Amino acid sequence: MTSIRASPLLTRRFGQRRILLLSGVARTLWTILLPLTPSGALGLFVIVAAEFGLLLSAGVFNPSFTTYRMAATPDAFMSRVSTSWSVGSKTCQAAAVIAGGLIAAVAGVRGALLIAGLLCMASALLLPWRRARLSSGHVPSPTPEAVASPATDSPAP
Repeated sequence: MTSIRASPLLTRRFGQRRILLLSGVARTLWTILLPLTPSGALGLFVIVAAEFGLLLSAGVFNPSFTTYRMAATPDAFMSRVSTSWSVGSKTCQAAAVIAGGLIAAVAGVRGALLIAGLLCMASALLLPWRRARLSSGHVPSPTPEAVASPATDSPAP
């Protein structure tokens, strides 16, 4: 919760792009510690530290990335992008759980965690490393067929 509140302050201080990239990379680095944890008290400490770091950096990244996505999306398409993002992320989460279980059955739990950690680290390559052009200028409006009007909704005589 604290990192979510700190996100706007950090963004104002260091800039949106820098915070987006730093927190985006930081949230991926913690997952690689999970398959490397030893047993015992030290392992518990490593897991708690990794989860804390992951939640802290994700708490900074998520509001920053949502703001970036909203700025990059024309207003006419905001509801479509928001809905697609929600459905896509929930679908990917379910698919990742199934894939993780299948990989764990074949490679073991530590092997599955290692593969997941490496894939998570590779996801940092998908961050907007180049400066993006945000929506400005001419934005196409939704097609007339998609927007219902009262005159066309009534049946023809």
